Amino acid sequence: MSSVDLLERPAGKVRDPRLICTFTLALVFLAGAVAGALAMDFGVHGHSRTVSFDTAEGKALYFERMQKELNLTPAQSEQMKSVLEDFWQYYRNVLSGGKQQVEQLLDAEQRRKFERMLQQSAPVSNRY
Repeated sequence: MSSVDLLERPAGKVRDPRLICTFTLALVFLAGAVAGALAMDFGVHGHSRTVSFDTAEGKALYFERMQKELNLTPAQSEQMKSVLEDFWQYYRNVLSGGKQQVEQLLDAEQRRKFERMLQQSAPVSNRY
């Protein structure tokens, strides 16, 4: 086969540009999904996570922010600690009461599943 034969042969079946575009977009989407999953797995997003305000760390961070941004006096700081502790206690009571109300609606199997859901989603210090 000579080079002239190669030049004279038809290039083959012409591909549908819509199909090529769809395939390319699908590949780009999948590559983005994989990159996002890897970023989540490796904790790249970890620096943007907020700490739950009902944890010891969250309470401390929230209180420090209040002190700094509001420029609280020592007397105000002590009073603020007391008010925030009352709020956090109220918050825990509301969550606990809500949990009890939900549990009353459920049968035994549903309560077990509900408890597993809470264990999987709540921080260790926030579990009831």
